[in-house]
Amino acid sequence: MPALSYPVARLIDAALVGELTVVASGGWPITYTLIPLLWGDRIFVTSSVLDSAKLAHIKRNPRVSLSVTDTDATGRMAGRVTIQCDARVAEDDLHAGWERLYHNWTRKDPAIQELFKSRLAFPLIFERALIELTPRKTWFWPDGRTDRVPQINVAAEVAR
Repeated sequence: MPALSYPVARLIDAALVGELTVVASGGWPITYTLIPLLWGDRIFVTSSVLDSAKLAHIKRNPRVSLSVTDTDATGRMAGRVTIQCDARVAEDDLHAGWERLYHNWTRKDPAIQELFKSRLAFPLIFERALIELTPRKTWFWPDGRTDRVPQINVAAEVAR
């Protein structure tokens, strides 16, 4: 079974906003709103290196969750999903490593094209770490009704 079912992948691909929840050093959750970018069977989000706390939380505890709950930010799609993930921070190419996701990013947020054109004027905005999310378990509500029982999917390598 794939890590993401087709309807979940479509929902993530349509979502303009996702909520990434990490665990703070004190053990409490911290949630960041980010643009989820689907690439194959992985989900990526980017983070400015200026937000080093978020990256430090993930490096210390890579168990995170990603939720898509804002149905207004998904266009016509009404589903909701929460995904347990393992996160990996990639900082090997802060200047251009994220560019492979540029097409996905501009498709969701066309305004980034204009900002990208002025990247020399705002270099720190484009010094970005990639956060790669490997889905482990999903809870999916196809109709968006979280008062109903969700469809649950466990990634094949986790199920073994």
